[in-house]
Amino acid sequence: MADTSPHRSLVGRYRDLFSLTGAIFVVVGFVARLPLAMAQLGILLMVTAATDSYTAGGTCAGALAVANAIGAPIAGAITDRRGQRRVVLVQSLLSGIFLIAVVVATRAGWSWPLLAMVAAVAGLFLPQVGTLARIRWRAIVKREGEIDRERLQVAFSWEGAGDEASFVLGPATVGLITAILNAQVAVIAAAIVILIFGTSFALHPTAAYVPGSHSAVDVATRAITTVAWLMIISQFLVGTMFGSIQTGTTVLARAAGSAGMAGLLHALLGLGSATAGIAIAALPTRFTHAWRIQVFSLTLFVLALPLLWVHSLGGLALVLSVMGFAIAPLMITNFSIVELVTIPTRLGAVMTVLAATTGLGYAAGSSSAGRLADWGRTAMIGGEPIGGYLPAFAVTIIGAFAALITAQIAARRLRNHAGG
Repeated sequence: MADTSPHRSLVGRYRDLFSLTGAIFVVVGFVARLPLAMAQLGILLMVTAATDSYTAGGTCAGALAVANAIGAPIAGAITDRRGQRRVVLVQSLLSGIFLIAVVVATRAGWSWPLLAMVAAVAGLFLPQVGTLARIRWRAIVKREGEIDRERLQVAFSWEGAGDEASFVLGPATVGLITAILNAQVAVIAAAIVILIFGTSFALHPTAAYVPGSHSAVDVATRAITTVAWLMIISQFLVGTMFGSIQTGTTVLARAAGSAGMAGLLHALLGLGSATAGIAIAALPTRFTHAWRIQVFSLTLFVLALPLLWVHSLGGLALVLSVMGFAIAPLMITNFSIVELVTIPTRLGAVMTVLAATTGLGYAAGSSSAGRLADWGRTAMIGGEPIGGYLPAFAVTIIGAFAALITAQIAARRLRNHAGG
């Protein structure tokens, strides 16, 4: 029998968890989520290069994210009834095909509104693998009909870290491919990854743990509690931070003559975040979810403030490296809270709403930061140009502050909830 002692090491906790599924599920589940992070930045760079417009690039990347925010919850609701296998298989095949179509359309010289439409179709079908994996883990760690909460915390920590690590490897891969070849090849690479690993995730034997339930007939919004809605708002705001940081980083990197560095710089944000996410599994249960969202949201706001004083790639690298340590802990806590307050038969719908809202926030942050960046390139204060990246980073600070306020409200309500 696996060691369930609360005193075992962090490594021991992960070893125990992975023994339940084997290494293949862990690897496939991680790699299959990379295309979402790759596609967003790849399309941003590809369209910006083709049109010389941050508004065009940001809007096309945002269109993919908005469509994903619409499509993922619909797919999640279907998995609640039909199971994950067939749904994820269809999503993986169609999203891969349409990512390739975006590249073909770009090379053909289509206008950016048309490119945004094709990108939106690709985003509509991109699966939220990290969220679906969390739902599988919840079923996997059941023992005699009861959820093993300790193992589930480890699983959610791993998946949260995996999401953040995807924001390291995804942008880093796009940055390297763009620097060596071009962004079009990077988007094609994202398509190939989802075609191979997305289908592998769909067909993995663990899909049998979530066969679906015909009792899941209630409307999704009825299953979303007030606390869950607040967590969804929090995820939206985190998404605006991702989108605006990615846009601001791209603007600063291009201004410095190193456009390919945008992905590598953004990856620093995910590096610290993934590291912190792994460590969350070791937090004691007495550090409640209500306290966690308050502490993590405050930390994130404080660490984001220095973005307003960044004027070089080196300074940006330092700020992003430190700021990342607060992101995954907040996101993992958001997912854990939603799992606690949501009825099991609607987890697919509600948790994909949560995950997809991050993409919706990304779209809002990316497009608004792109517009402000275009404005900042020509606007003057005191006879000096503002620069495009500082207005973009201002969106990040606003998002962080709003997330802090949301967390305080959610914590108060959560303390009145039996699971909080």
